Amino acid sequence: MSVSHTVKLLGLGVVVATLSLEGLLWLYQRLRQWSCGGPLKEVLFFPASMTCVEHLFCPPGDGPCPCPLPHGPETSFTRLLRHLLSARATLDLCLFSFSSQELSRAVLHMHRRRVAVRVVIDKDYLDINGSQVGRLLKAGISVRHDTGSYFMHHKFALVDGRLLLTGSLNWTMTAVQGNRENVLVTEDPAFVKPFLREFEELWTANDPAAPAPTLA
Repeated sequence: MSVSHTVKLLGLGVVVATLSLEGLLWLYQRLRQWSCGGPLKEVLFFPASMTCVEHLFCPPGDGPCPCPLPHGPETSFTRLLRHLLSARATLDLCLFSFSSQELSRAVLHMHRRRVAVRVVIDKDYLDINGSQVGRLLKAGISVRHDTGSYFMHHKFALVDGRLLLTGSLNWTMTAVQGNRENVLVTEDPAFVKPFLREFEELWTANDPAAPAPTLA
């Protein structure tokens, strides 16, 4: 083995040793993607059985969780949370309705980790009973509501501008636990890029600081 090759391996070992659990998960996902020969593509179906998700938020070594929910099984909901929690720089959400406390917890967790979070939500569902928007605003997360005459009916998330999660699923526990729903997860740029453009258009169009259009 050459000296340069040995140095490269040692450098990689140092990087791996310094990664957090979340970083190792991210690295595992990237390596799995490369080994499969293409971008991530996954479909999640709901309703999902409820399991404990504390291990997704808490560092290892905190001891066993005392909650009564099943521990360990991977479900569509835990997969959804894992994808959201994989964000490293940005998380853009475009949602019709947002009342799930667990999904709100994931978004707030990302915000505390200095991930730049932006949310566009339908104006008629901004303040419905159980809405999590108030918690996001209180935490300092940027939220804009659609000002159009019709519903802003999108339900999609963009993770680091590279990963798209979209489908029929509203971010409510009724949808997660009861409804027949779907979420498509993909890193294929052919699908991600149009959603990036759509989000930026909505974000700009609903800027409360923008001057109101003048009548001719």
